[in-house]
Amino acid sequence: MTRLLRWARPALPRIAAGGVASLGASLLALAVPQVLREVVNGPLLTEGSRGAVVQAAALVLVLGVLEALLVWCRRAFILTPGTTVERQMRTDLFGRLLDLPMAFHDRWSGGQLLSRAMSDLGMVRRWLAFGLVMLVVSATTAVVGVGLMIATAWQLGLVYLAGAAPVVWLGFRFREDYKAVARQARDQAGDLATTVEESVHGIRVLKAFGRGGDALEGFARQAEDLRATEIQKARTLSRVSFALGALPEAVLAVSLGLGVWLAAEGAVSVGALVAFFATAAVVNAPVERLGQLLAMTLDARAALDRYIEVVDAPNALTDPPEPRDLPEPGRRGSRLVLADVRFRHPTAPPGARDVLDGVDLVVEPGETMALVGLTGSGKSTLAQLVPRLYDVTGGSVLVDGVDVREVARDDLRRAVAVAFEDPLLFSASVRENVLLGVDEEGLGPEAADTLAREALAVASAGFVDALPHGMDTVIGEEGLSLSGGQRQRIALARAVAARPRVLVLDDPLSALDVATEAAVTTRLRATLTGTTTLVVAHRPSTVALADRVAVLEDGRVTGVGRHSDLLARHPHYRYVLTALGSGPREVPAPGEPLDGPLVLDEPVGDGTVRSRGDR
Repeated sequence: MTRLLRWARPALPRIAAGGVASLGASLLALAVPQVLREVVNGPLLTEGSRGAVVQAAALVLVLGVLEALLVWCRRAFILTPGTTVERQMRTDLFGRLLDLPMAFHDRWSGGQLLSRAMSDLGMVRRWLAFGLVMLVVSATTAVVGVGLMIATAWQLGLVYLAGAAPVVWLGFRFREDYKAVARQARDQAGDLATTVEESVHGIRVLKAFGRGGDALEGFARQAEDLRATEIQKARTLSRVSFALGALPEAVLAVSLGLGVWLAAEGAVSVGALVAFFATAAVVNAPVERLGQLLAMTLDARAALDRYIEVVDAPNALTDPPEPRDLPEPGRRGSRLVLADVRFRHPTAPPGARDVLDGVDLVVEPGETMALVGLTGSGKSTLAQLVPRLYDVTGGSVLVDGVDVREVARDDLRRAVAVAFEDPLLFSASVRENVLLGVDEEGLGPEAADTLAREALAVASAGFVDALPHGMDTVIGEEGLSLSGGQRQRIALARAVAARPRVLVLDDPLSALDVATEAAVTTRLRATLTGTTTLVVAHRPSTVALADRVAVLEDGRVTGVGRHSDLLARHPHYRYVLTALGSGPREVPAPGEPLDGPLVLDEPVGDGTVRSRGDR
């Protein structure tokens, strides 16, 4: 829990002030029984003046008003700092999530991260603002109260103190029982949030396949598991709460009998007996509350443990201590080099082969290189190494002669833009999505607007003008209100608007019809002059965008050249294009002809498409 000091230190003075105010209120409550003792032993037993009684009553009234004022001060002091600490912790967590590598996000579900950012931090804030203060105040009140009880009637105070021993033992026993179940409940809540998130994102699939009932059954089982864990928590808490409530009352019952006998024998005054039980009434409340506060502390600890798991997650993909600047690109653009690149996923089992096993590839300045291979050959993985979404496990990726690991990640990703096959759009306007990688403040609103329109034109995204508010139309979560082709075109426009040195296209046109793809391809060829482009091709028609083609086979580049040259001399390339264009076939032996025609869709100047057969 001391890790919380990192965020709570600026708020500690106000929290401490709130604790002092609360402690003052408790001490004032303990002072009232002492006034009662003087009243009983003085005016009431000795038939003193009515004025003395009135004065004592007025003193009790003043103490009560001061106690209420201090309680208000406690709330005023701790309300703001608690929410400030929560905000800072939540901001730091989100910043950490943005900084952690893709390998981390591959392992963690969104629901678990969401529950840590929301419900877990809410629990930490409530404990810091209330639980911590009241835990200290209740413990101090109990100690001071028992001391006053011993000072008032030492015989009865020792009896009450003896009853505290089993309470302490129960507290430690409760801590061990409750700690594990508190963590389990928070983990299950995170799993439940993950299920909701996945079901909402996949609602169309669930409806299309009629699996809503199955999803509901699975969710109900998880909800029932969480309910059972929460009930187990409640039972554990109820046992200690019962003990913390019953034991002090039982001790007071014994003390009452003993106190009456001592008063009858003259060993204890009547006023002291009244003060003792009035003090016991004040002390019993924080003692009974200790179970709730201890449970709250353990819940907060479990929540903070889950938060720290993310904050302390190792990040091997960081900026170098002394980042290098990329040199100014040449007139034709930047040069991209992959030298003996190897990559293995962090979660791969021991002995598994590398996804990329010694890739050597050079993309010349301003050149468009298509990357072709069968499914699972490592094309998309290679594309993610260029902007350093993953780090190579061997070899190097160089932009203009500089290893990408020697460049600050923000600088590198301003120089390298990516358009993914599965585009993700944010719940924002079309304009904001397109200009995501653009410094709008430095560019100016008019220039930014012009840039967005030009990028949308390159991506053949004229449909944007037909939206209710044009580029200012706010699209739904992940852009699901748009078709797949529309999302891909906006994502492509986003990559083009970034004006990168190196543009990586992971088959960004797969959802487009052939005619639209041909139009986009024609505009891209004109726009990408001076931009080095690596295109991951999953369709034969995408190859038309490239100046040269690289063939990726079993994690290695086995051929590089023009499309016509590779078609003539590279059997695997011919097979890949055939498989992509007309379905999978058995791989022919080297030198053997393909069994059947190869059909390619080729865009021509007028935007139409023709097909031709090629052996």
